[in-house]
Formats: sequence, structure tokens, C-alpha cells
Amino acid sequence: MAEHSTIEWTDATWNPVRGCTKVSPGCKHCYAEVFAERFRGVPGHPYGQGFDLRLVPEKLAEPLRWQTPKMIFVNSMSDLFHPGVPDEYIEAVATVMVRAKWHTYQVLTKRSARMASLLNGRLRFAANSPHIWWGVSVENKQHGLPRLRDLQASPATVRFLSIEPLLEGLGRLRLDGIHWVIVGGESGPGARPLNRDWVTSIRDQCVDAGIPFFFKQWGGIRKKRAGRALDGRTYDGFPARTNHPVSSIATALAWASEIRKAYDASQSELLPVLA
Repeated sequence: MAEHSTIEWTDATWNPVRGCTKVSPGCKHCYAEVFAERFRGVPGHPYGQGFDLRLVPEKLAEPLRWQTPKMIFVNSMSDLFHPGVPDEYIEAVATVMVRAKWHTYQVLTKRSARMASLLNGRLRFAANSPHIWWGVSVENKQHGLPRLRDLQASPATVRFLSIEPLLEGLGRLRLDGIHWVIVGGESGPGARPLNRDWVTSIRDQCVDAGIPFFFKQWGGIRKKRAGRALDGRTYDGFPARTNHPVSSIATALAWASEIRKAYDASQSELLPVLA
């Protein structure tokens, strides 16, 4: 969607899927839905269909065209592992990430069981790529901790948690195999409160485990005023990034064409079945 992003822990966003559906309390005040629904019915607008789920194949190859290495949040306006996204399309997205390896990708999902299943199967070719970081959202114990276990069961080189919005204390976490933790409060109208002790408990566990910790925001209605300082300092921890040479634009565009043709061919093969 954007070659530049205001999200504190990334450089850019890439949305080959748009729209989503709610699955847990963390979705209650979804910023992406609020943004998208503002444009429902606007002719020609990327979100003219509001927050309805849809694939955007013309966006598939976008990172291959970006020649400056970036940290890219994948599907900031959706969830790659939504049940409405076909396996073939997810594989095409993963293929782009594997090919355009001069970037670092942050893939975040609430559909952790499907991600774990695919990373152990069809996406195994991308699971161990150190420039692709696989993460799950955690907002509370009931929904977030099972996602954490699914992530730990995935054969990923870099695994991360986005604990935002944090809605309750999580207690003692099992953080083995986790390489990065982001924590943040909810922002905007109706924002639910964030307790300092919930944050410091997670921070202290990360420090003890040697895990990079990133505190994104306190949130609230006036999130800029609340800021992101915790105990007088900001926490901007990140995992180490890999460095790969940038492929020539000619090579990158050839890959883009190849990936799109492979995906289109997979859809053509499905047409007789769907008919």
C-alpha cells in the first residue's frame, strides 16, 4: 500500500490482500477497518469496497519493484492467513518475499493455526528464510496464548509477538523460540486502558530472556500526548537484520512476471473444478 509507513516498527506496508473479518477482542476497534470503511462506495478508490476481503493480484510484485531495502509490514490492512485467501495466493506472496530478499518482511496474523500448518507444509520453502519474520497478535490470555503456542510450533527462523492492544496482564510467558516482542496500548475513540504493570512484566521477561523489546505506545484517545516512554526511556529493540544484494530491476521484473503467471495458471486450473 505504501512505500513509506508511519508505523513505528516498520518502514513500509504491502497489501496484496485488502479487508478482513473480526476473530477476537483485539479486533474490536480495528484501525484498518475504520480507515477502509470511510471510502466505501467511492468510485475508483482502493477501498471503494470498504473492508470487504479481496485479493489484489496487481500488488503481488510490489516489493520486487522497490530497489531500496526496506522493512515491510505484510498486509497491514488484512490478514494473509484469513480463510478467504487461497493457499495458492499465499504461496505467491511467500514466493515474492523469498525472491526479493533484500527486504525484511514482517508477517503478522491472528490465524496462527493456519500459518503454522502452511509453514510446516506448503510454505516450508519460506519458513526458514531469516529475512522473513513470522508473528502473531496477542491481546489476552484466552486468544493470544494459543497463538503463541502455534507460532512456537512453526519452523520459522525469526518469530515475533505483537502484543497490541494489550488488554490484560498475561502472567508468566513461555518465550522460548521468540525473537522479538512488540507491546502497545489501544488508541482512538473507545480505547481500552493499558496498565503499566502489564507492560513492565513483559518487558522484564524479555530482558531476562535476552529478547529485543519494542514499546510502541501507551495509546488512548490522545496517543501522541501519552507518548511511548516507559520508565523514562524508549524501547526500540529489533532482531538483527540480514543483508542481501539488491537484484537488478530487469531481473526483479522478470521474477514478478514469472510469479504472476504461475499464480494465474493455478487459478485457470481451478476454474473447471469451481464450475
